[in-house]
Amino acid sequence: MAATTVSPHGIVRVPHWHLTPPGTASGIGSVADRGPVAVPDARQRFALGGLSRSLHFLRHQGDVLFADAVRAGERDDGVLRYALRGAPRPIAVLYRPDHIKQLMTADEAITPSSTRLSPLAPIVGPDSVLTAVGERHRQQRALLLPRFHGKAVAAYQASIERATEAGLRAWPTGTPVPLTGIAQQITLEVIMSAIFGIADPSEVTPAEKSMGAAILRLMRLSSTPLGTMTQVINMRSSRPLGLLKLTLALVDRTIYRVLAERRAAGDHDSRDDIMALLLSAQTADGEPLSDSEIRDELMTLLLAGHETTSNTVAWMFERLTRNPAVYAQAREAARDGDDAYIEALVNETMRVRPVVPFVGRELLAPFDFGGHRVPAGHTALVSILLLHHRDDLYAQPFDFRPERFLGVRPNPHELMPFGGGVRRCLGAPLAVAELQTVAREILRRVQLRTHDRPGETPRYSNVTMIPARGGLVYAESID
Repeated sequence: MAATTVSPHGIVRVPHWHLTPPGTASGIGSVADRGPVAVPDARQRFALGGLSRSLHFLRHQGDVLFADAVRAGERDDGVLRYALRGAPRPIAVLYRPDHIKQLMTADEAITPSSTRLSPLAPIVGPDSVLTAVGERHRQQRALLLPRFHGKAVAAYQASIERATEAGLRAWPTGTPVPLTGIAQQITLEVIMSAIFGIADPSEVTPAEKSMGAAILRLMRLSSTPLGTMTQVINMRSSRPLGLLKLTLALVDRTIYRVLAERRAAGDHDSRDDIMALLLSAQTADGEPLSDSEIRDELMTLLLAGHETTSNTVAWMFERLTRNPAVYAQAREAARDGDDAYIEALVNETMRVRPVVPFVGRELLAPFDFGGHRVPAGHTALVSILLLHHRDDLYAQPFDFRPERFLGVRPNPHELMPFGGGVRRCLGAPLAVAELQTVAREILRRVQLRTHDRPGETPRYSNVTMIPARGGLVYAESID
């Protein structure tokens, strides 16, 4: 790994963006006297061409984006352009709040979600709330939204607390443990409770247990180099190909087994879980949803409902264990019942390490972003990662400082870990409730070893940015 160097002009040359030292500006967004500016050493990508360059972008996109955004800093037009091998359309990357607001509030008829072009499309299928657009998306969102808001989220609190308690009991002390593994078990139980109405894990049927295990295997595959190559192979296809097709066939078999089990029980009219809702739902023509339509919705909720949350937990403690003073303050807040600080901690984690670093829209008409014209036919990607590291929004953006969110109501176009506009993640309230509960209990009951080792390398898996070592932590004791 290359060492960090500082030029006489205040340029801090870092090997990777995530290794930027505290107190360093990003160079993105103009502010006076911002001090030393970090520039990731992404020069090697210019020696690459074609497929190799595209693979490098997929695996090191943060370094490429930070370096290119700093180069564009003098004009700060907030638009970066890329043409990647295998990508269905040219890409325009946005990272200015005014441009982002313009895109997020535009007519969806000319800026539909680009999820159908993303690596998720072959996995979640064409009938998912993620990939649907227009009226179909509105109907699906209206159907599902009540299950992730208000009283519904409050009803899941017991599941969150029970799953967290089970995760802490299974946590070994005296050995390094990847926190994603523990967090995945917690969040999987919570989303299974929401989807299938399982009040007690001992009530899970063999079919449901097999489905959960198959989902975990799919997630683990997606975070490997083989998973990245599979992503490239499937980039232009709306249907899974190759290894992904084989893996999904195994997952789908378990989902359809659970569906058959529930249909045979015939009690969905008397239940209030999400699967019962889908089994009772009808299309605009008054027909029941097909098994494939229900499968797509379930796959979306299972993946989006716990992969992003579990990795946010891992990133949170990856950051805390490298910032001992913040960790001590967070532990004190958890013990004192300071919910405001825990909320700020969650927001700061999602700012510095957004698990979903991009959201995208297709441009069916030309757009003018502050004088920068992007033709129709492009995909506009909002770089949440760059947005969250702008010097004019967040002073010393590479520092981990939860207090920056105390008493602050974040602007939805300046902090957007759940996306924005009409496509904002419908499960965000449940995710936040999980994150706050899990964070509070781990802080209150687990004594973790802090250290000064470099931050974990971000690994890009499908549309997510996850810690390469799973958020490796060392528990000295658990109460």
